Amino acid sequence: AMLGRYFLPADDPDGQDPQPVIVLNYKFWKRHYNGDHSIVGKTIQLVHKTYTVIGVMPPHFGFMGADVYMPLKLSGSATEQYGTFIKLKPRVKPDAAAAEIEPYFREFAKQTTDHFPETYKLRIDNLSYSVLHSISKTLYLLFGAVGLLLAIGCANVSILLLARGTARQHEFAVRSAVGASAVRIIRQLLTESLILALTGATLGVLLAYGSLGFIVARLPESSFPNEADFHIHVPVLLFSVGLAILTGILFGLFPALQSARPEISQVMQSSSRKVLGGVRGKQLHRALIAGQIALTLLLLTAAGAAIQGFVRMLHVNLGYDPHNIMSVGIPVHENTFTTWTERANYFTRLRDQIATLPDVISTGISTNATPPDSGWNQAFELEGKTATDDQKASINFVDSRYFTTLGIPLKAGRLWDQTELGRGALLVVVNESFVKHYYPTGDVLGRSVEIPLLKNDNPQTVAVAGSNGWLQIIGVTGDALDDGLDKPVKPAIYLPYTVNMWPWTQILVRSRVDPRTITHSVKQKIVAINPDQQAEMWEDGLLESWIHNQPVFARGRLVSILFATFSALALILAAVGLYSVVSYSVAQRTNEFGIRMALGAPSRHLLGIVFASAAISVGIGIAAGLGLSFALSRLIARWVENGSASPLMLSAVSLLLLGVAALACLLPARRASTVDPMTALRCE
Repeated sequence: AMLGRYFLPADDPDGQDPQPVIVLNYKFWKRHYNGDHSIVGKTIQLVHKTYTVIGVMPPHFGFMGADVYMPLKLSGSATEQYGTFIKLKPRVKPDAAAAEIEPYFREFAKQTTDHFPETYKLRIDNLSYSVLHSISKTLYLLFGAVGLLLAIGCANVSILLLARGTARQHEFAVRSAVGASAVRIIRQLLTESLILALTGATLGVLLAYGSLGFIVARLPESSFPNEADFHIHVPVLLFSVGLAILTGILFGLFPALQSARPEISQVMQSSSRKVLGGVRGKQLHRALIAGQIALTLLLLTAAGAAIQGFVRMLHVNLGYDPHNIMSVGIPVHENTFTTWTERANYFTRLRDQIATLPDVISTGISTNATPPDSGWNQAFELEGKTATDDQKASINFVDSRYFTTLGIPLKAGRLWDQTELGRGALLVVVNESFVKHYYPTGDVLGRSVEIPLLKNDNPQTVAVAGSNGWLQIIGVTGDALDDGLDKPVKPAIYLPYTVNMWPWTQILVRSRVDPRTITHSVKQKIVAINPDQQAEMWEDGLLESWIHNQPVFARGRLVSILFATFSALALILAAVGLYSVVSYSVAQRTNEFGIRMALGAPSRHLLGIVFASAAISVGIGIAAGLGLSFALSRLIARWVENGSASPLMLSAVSLLLLGVAALACLLPARRASTVDPMTALRCE
């Protein structure tokens, strides 16, 4: 704790109610108490109960996203679930710890056989597991994209330095003639490359610090724990700076070696614009351009696959309409509405009162069935069939208006009427996936299921009599995504919310306007019924926001944006490299173009010569890039979520690259076609 202390065993003695003490989250403390350092020992009211503040946690402690922390009261219920967190000793591996703990669980299983599955394996995961598991692919993808971009940039630097070195051959020949050694010329060129690399690295460092906040604000929700501290990591920064300097030196070395050995007599007697190394110089330029084009096409292919996957996700059939729907959480305070009748009537009154607002189209109750992650995956039994270990379905507690509010169609049978909801009738509705899995012939209506979950021994939950018995299937609804956006629909069973009412539920509200504009009116309706009732709206409560903040959706959006940015940079670099080579080639051949024009060559002939000189490099690059993309298509499909490199997309990328290459060649080509013959003949 930053102030005071956190909990001790004495705050939560076994077999007794916990002490009325509380620990504050740092942000909550700053927001509500303005950073008051004398807060420890003061009291705070929560649901008409007084708690003593015993501590404030540090800024980077945000475990589970809570505002305040209270000692947990263990109920001993068979249906309540808890998460267990273990701090391992230094250098102890999770597998070793799991092996050490497993005998205790075996003993627990012997004592309470109904609390454990017949076969299970104990596993301990690090807290970082879920983070690394969800975003590791994204990080590898981005690392690969950065690597490709670095290679393209290095090729570009080499092209520019080669062209610059070739243009300075006359200067180097003069230096060599007056006594400069090859080492001295290399040292001069490497110094220039080093200054270039240092300048770029400095700009990169400034850009990194300046863009950190922009990037962090756009990271996928819940991809990192609250404790994650984002800052520029100095070792990584030094590595990046060192890499920038090293690549600047290495890729400046080859042009320097080429320029350090001029043929003095040949250079001094010929044009100062003579191509270095003749055919060898042209081949080197072509190879660098082709490599740059190939890597750019590969990066464009990956970007296209990512964007295509994200667009596919945008248009996925949800099975429901989330537009203008808001979820209003209704937590029931401890020891309130303790009887079945009181709680059922209370939830119904809240739903009906909110429905009277003029901008509200419909309302429905969803205890645990709010998409895109709906229901509890539980085992069940089918009448007349032997249960199997993998026989599970998503169990959802809803009312009839839930389906009309979300726009989930009824495919067969019927829904519950108000009388059946009011008495907690043991009737259920299933989805189409349930029918396909367990009754492929379609004769599901009238069958019965049994759900062990409904065995109630939780004092905070009220259930209708006989709820753990057999429940008759009366209807079939359409499928709605209930396990995220990237997984198939699970078989689902819908029960009346009155069958088993937990101390928390949700009211779904569909409105004619943006639901955020009626939030205050909704809360007023709730307070009119019960002034002590809170209305919880996680984030803004909108289903569309929940969908957009799904990790798979947010990762797809982030990868698409970054890959598109990297691809745009790669295209610019490739275009600059090609433009440089073509411009230099045109400058070299100015005399030749003057002669051709003097002899009557039309402008289109000169345009064709310039484009033909670049066509070989571009063609080889695109062919190599297509080969790389096909070879790595499976890898791209595996690493880019919901994405694949289709032939149509590869064709589009190739055409885009051809178009950019044509534009890069157009300006030098036009300059060549408009040169004045007499000026060209006198240029040397």
